[in-house]
Amino acid sequence: MIRQYELIEKVRAYNPKADVGLINRAYVYSMKAHGNQKRASGQPYLVHPLAVAGILADLQLDDASIAVGLLHDTLEDTLSTYDEIRSLFGPEVAELTEGVTKLSKISFEDKAVEQAENFRKLLLAMSKDIRVLLIKLADRLHNMRTLGAFSNEQKKRRIARETMDIYAQLADRIGLHAIKAELEDMSFQILEPDEYAAISRRMGEWREQDDLVGRVTAVLKEELTRANLKAEVSGREKAVYSIYQKMVRKSLAFDQLTDIVAYRIVTDTKRECYEVLGMMHDRFKAIPGRFKDYISAPKPNGYQSLHTSVVGPFGNRMEVQIRTREMHDVAENGVAAHWLYKPGQGTDVKAEETQLAAGQMAPPKDARSSPYRWLKSLVEQLQGVEDPAEFYENAKLELFSDNVFCFTPKGDVIQLPRGATPLDFAYAVHSNLGNKTVSAKVNGSVVPLRRVLENGDMVEIVTSPHQQPNPGWREFVVSSRARSAINRFLRQQERVEQVRIGREILEKAARRDGWSWSEKELAKVVPKLPVQQVESVEDAYAALGQGRLFPRQIMEVMAPDLAQPMTPAKAADKAAEKAAERMARRKAEEQVGKVVDEAVGLEGITTGMSVHFAKCCSPLPGEDIVGIIATGKGINIHMRTCKNLEQFADQPDRWLPVRWSKQAEQGDLRQFVCRLRFHVKTDPGALATITSTIANADANIIEIATENRTADSTSIRCEIEIKGKEHLNKLIQHLSALKVMLRVEKIYGWS
Repeated sequence: MIRQYELIEKVRAYNPKADVGLINRAYVYSMKAHGNQKRASGQPYLVHPLAVAGILADLQLDDASIAVGLLHDTLEDTLSTYDEIRSLFGPEVAELTEGVTKLSKISFEDKAVEQAENFRKLLLAMSKDIRVLLIKLADRLHNMRTLGAFSNEQKKRRIARETMDIYAQLADRIGLHAIKAELEDMSFQILEPDEYAAISRRMGEWREQDDLVGRVTAVLKEELTRANLKAEVSGREKAVYSIYQKMVRKSLAFDQLTDIVAYRIVTDTKRECYEVLGMMHDRFKAIPGRFKDYISAPKPNGYQSLHTSVVGPFGNRMEVQIRTREMHDVAENGVAAHWLYKPGQGTDVKAEETQLAAGQMAPPKDARSSPYRWLKSLVEQLQGVEDPAEFYENAKLELFSDNVFCFTPKGDVIQLPRGATPLDFAYAVHSNLGNKTVSAKVNGSVVPLRRVLENGDMVEIVTSPHQQPNPGWREFVVSSRARSAINRFLRQQERVEQVRIGREILEKAARRDGWSWSEKELAKVVPKLPVQQVESVEDAYAALGQGRLFPRQIMEVMAPDLAQPMTPAKAADKAAEKAAERMARRKAEEQVGKVVDEAVGLEGITTGMSVHFAKCCSPLPGEDIVGIIATGKGINIHMRTCKNLEQFADQPDRWLPVRWSKQAEQGDLRQFVCRLRFHVKTDPGALATITSTIANADANIIEIATENRTADSTSIRCEIEIKGKEHLNKLIQHLSALKVMLRVEKIYGWS
């Protein structure tokens, strides 16, 4: 536990001019505010804010941040108020404290909404001042270090999952790799205790084998000296969770790992980094495909380094990271090393831009490395997302994404999440460009809009003024920016249609019931209408189109004399009116692509269109599919992996995003045809065994024929009606278990 005087000494060590009075006042205030409060461990509550302030001091933050570390829980857990904090410590400290404080005084219907709203507030606050995030990460780090005091295992797992999904990713995005690794390891230990223990045990055994790190480091130093290069060499073990991720991602056992240790060579200049790289590749055999240049193309969090993998001096494969001292500082401390906070100097985006323009602040070496740019971009992407859960999921999507770098035809670099498509690229350039996209060229060739982009691709977007976003686009875009823009446009289009339908409904009802109205009169009675979220005439029309408001309710307010009790005849008219409204809403849904064609079990197909399931691949419910528009013949449904799709690669306008409906995937609709080939032993009764197994699995044989027969085995082709992919997998599992069965395979093509 750090003490007050130790905290002051730590701050003075890197900032001799620190405002010690401010920090001491914050300490005294926090001590009095928290009073006799206790942590779950039974320790005085003050232990926590002191520890948070100590972590911030380790990051060498400014006086205001240290003070907020001491005060960060006062607004949430004590009787303190924002105005009181502002009057005692000034507006800067008050704003930071408010930014870190959760929405604890607002009542939410469920925990998920509360979590999403808290994260939305944190994201908006940290986009104004990055120190909010640094303080929040320090707070979460100490909470995770003391999480063992909780007895509620479910709560511990929930906190660990949130830490893994959100806070570790945020720490990574701003370059705090040490904090990210510690948060991930502590979360991993709670979420997967057995795997954590197993890897930790193997790491301990590996350390005891021999001093490989020391021997490799000595050889590297010797080689650098021989090449007349001055540099520092060190080796660091990778975190437990990082090792686990690689084992899972590449399906490796612990003994197969070759880069448990990352060796770092730190030089004085960028030029020396490339000289060291040349020396490494000259002295040791480079492993193909394992070189990355993050100096010329930094990561979004500002990380710069050369990464290469070589066969080391003792036959060991090893990863080497080469960087300058400045790059190393950024790699260790992230944004805390990028911008030094000075007393009284704000750190919001606008202030940064003003200082850059005035020449008061050196620009970052690469604009893409600015955390403010990233945060500002992320907030812009999520603007207009009203649903807290959607906001939260889009933010997680953005945080988890790795990156690829693609080029515009003019040579500008566009950074995208891994798995991005040309449509993501278009939206990354500008929302209007994305909305008008009809096709794309990658490296000069026309490709489908769903084609996955790779590093270095040159992308050209083809647009049309008549194009509009398609609801199916949401199925293959991966960036939160694209998804948010598409959702925003579709909501706007849906509202336009609802307003149009609502106006028509009201006009027809007024003509039928013999009363008149004007928009000016309607505007006056809008506040009196018995429905929520209706504040204008347009809102009233939309509510009518949505079925939340009915013409009679408006008539009762505007023309109460005509609103007589309903006779049976009027009740019948009312029922007809509701039916007409339902039909109108259905038409509106068709226009925004929400109709589900239950006859074929597909979503994304407009009612009335002819649908054919391609016999070349025989798609089944549960398999990934795509629609190809066939001129004059409706739509052909293929598996996404179908080889015949290659012939349509240069015709992106014919591709239609479709998916199976829930009813189809549950097997509640029709039967689908697939063809299997059985390789069986030539034993008496083999065919009877197979056919009875198929019948018992609730599948139906349409056709069966022998293809080839030898003394030992027989090849049988069978056409079967099946409910879907899951049903087929179970059938194949049962058939494969038969003693007479040698092999079962699905046939693609109908030759």
